[in-house]
Amino acid sequence: MNVLFLTLLDFESVYERNIYTDLLREFLKHGHHVYTVSPVERRRRRKTHLAIEGNSVILRLWTGNMQKTSIIEKGISTVLIEPLYISAIKRYFENVKFDLVLYSTPPITLCRAVEYVKKRDCARTYLLLKDIFPQNAVDIGLLSKTGLKGLLYRYFRKKEKRLYEISDTIGCMSKANVEYVLRHNPEVRKRNEAAQKQTSHSIVEVCPNSIEPVDLSVTPEERRKIRNKYHIPLDRTVFVYGGNLGKPQGIDFMLKCLHSQKSNDKVFFLIVGNGTEYERIERYIEKYHPENIALRQWIPKEEYDKVIAACDVGMIFLDHRFTIPNFPSRLLGYMSAKLPVLAVTDRVTDIGKVIVDGGFGWWCESGNVYDFFKLTGNIIKFIGKANMGLKGYGILNSKYNVALAYTLIMKYMRMN
Repeated sequence: MNVLFLTLLDFESVYERNIYTDLLREFLKHGHHVYTVSPVERRRRRKTHLAIEGNSVILRLWTGNMQKTSIIEKGISTVLIEPLYISAIKRYFENVKFDLVLYSTPPITLCRAVEYVKKRDCARTYLLLKDIFPQNAVDIGLLSKTGLKGLLYRYFRKKEKRLYEISDTIGCMSKANVEYVLRHNPEVRKRNEAAQKQTSHSIVEVCPNSIEPVDLSVTPEERRKIRNKYHIPLDRTVFVYGGNLGKPQGIDFMLKCLHSQKSNDKVFFLIVGNGTEYERIERYIEKYHPENIALRQWIPKEEYDKVIAACDVGMIFLDHRFTIPNFPSRLLGYMSAKLPVLAVTDRVTDIGKVIVDGGFGWWCESGNVYDFFKLTGNIIKFIGKANMGLKGYGILNSKYNVALAYTLIMKYMRMN
């Protein structure tokens, strides 16, 4: 097949490691031709160009700035992205007939580009639903359903509904995501019920975040060297948070949790990442000078993996206000490093249930500092008594392996 992947992920090579490139490589392994449209933001000062690696062709498309910029510039660039993608597909892929179009949220604003290819080539379309926008923005106060922001909400909600409409199949990250989409989108629910009656095929299905499993754990000797290099204590239980530091993570509450542990000399908290709330954490550290917290910006991927693996517990934080079920992909990184996981989230997501039921970590509700305080104490006592990280790695291989995601998508293609 000729597969087209539309994304806002900025990547140079299909051999990078993330949930999208891992999936694309799986298609390549099975002999398919994979074409990708990936943005090169204006700040990088590079022109549109093609990157070709065997059966992989990546169109690196010049766009406006969409990451790490003002909300106004991001909004304008996101709205203008559709005509840029359509024009690029017409120019560079005019003679390629696509069989399958894969695309992910964010954003929802590639709708017209998907629609164009679907109509031009009679292609099948598969949405990898990674967030539910604009409701997630409403949940954390970035948008509202009234006033001026309400106009933006209605515009994006209309785009969201259209994206669902043109998607032959919607692959959701978890069961809770499937239930949410069906509950809040009656049109999708009706299509789903009709499809199940006629073909036994669901329009909306679970297609979880998946990667090519790689054992990223380190030996005791490597662990010691890495901790010494980054000034991480050897005699404490080290909790690590690696990933985006933005509004969705509920950084204010994270800081309250860390503050509750300021006198605990048995724990150490390492935060590695970047985002709009990075400076908030930086200011906290400058003000209180905690001895058991370290903050680092992004480090090279290979080194980052080693630092994560040299810790004891991986942490996930989500804002307590969410009414949509997030399922952060950073969970897979912790599982690859064979770390048990502590999830501190809202009640709507089912990521905590997956972790607890799988026996590879703990969950407590975001917004309750005392529960976090108690749970941290229990983890310190329990951490060396069961190899929870090994259980997580086993589940990664059996349930979040990209080979399974590929099989699921291809099963759908063979039915059509």
